[in-house]
Amino acid sequence: MKKFILLVFPFLLNAQVGIGTANPAADLHVAGNTSTIRIQSLDAVNSPVHNDGVKPSHAYVTNTGDITITPSAANGSGPGGTIAPLNFLLSQNNFIPDGATNKGVIINNPTTTTRTSGQLAKIDFSSPSSALIEVKYSISALLSRTDLNISQTAFNDISARVYKIYFCIDINNNGLSASELSKKYGLNAQSYSSDDQGILGYAYTNGHGYSTIPAGNHALYFFAETIDGVSKYTSVGFGGVQDLLKIRIYN
Repeated sequence: MKKFILLVFPFLLNAQVGIGTANPAADLHVAGNTSTIRIQSLDAVNSPVHNDGVKPSHAYVTNTGDITITPSAANGSGPGGTIAPLNFLLSQNNFIPDGATNKGVIINNPTTTTRTSGQLAKIDFSSPSSALIEVKYSISALLSRTDLNISQTAFNDISARVYKIYFCIDINNNGLSASELSKKYGLNAQSYSSDDQGILGYAYTNGHGYSTIPAGNHALYFFAETIDGVSKYTSVGFGGVQDLLKIRIYN
């Protein structure tokens, strides 16, 4: 008569699996103070669009329980997930050159004009997909009635000055077109006036703006404009003591 031996392995009777532990406390329990889990399909080689290999990527869980780093699959396998992940594309201090005199980019408005503008900085950035971007900036400004490249002097002419800061978006980073140059984002202005005695000090301007962009390489151009009275001289140094830029993406 033939005899059959039934072997029953303990792990088949226990729905919980332990790695590094004989007493798992969950369906999958990876024990150890330095334990890690690796999903190779999500690394920088296999998913370079959403994992650049430099900064950590956000992970999402689909409606079927799958782990993914693709934002479009946030609620399933199809495009356009209902979750709008938030990612910082860029966070940069001192994005405006300090200049030889450490007063930032200096824009002079001579006595022969009442309005002068100039470029402060150009910032390149890339977006992995079509998205809504938010740009926030903070820029210091130092105002003088003499050329800041040579000296700084407080105002005493009982007159007002105005300066404006804004940025334009160069889609595809191929140079600002006339249309792109006409769209001023994050426009903010400050005014300065004095009696017969003025003081020297820094003013601070904070601004932000939004726009939709396609996937690809793009650039931000920051500009400033100064306005004063007839026969008045105004010199403004932008970003000499502080300037901060943050770009974040909603995709």
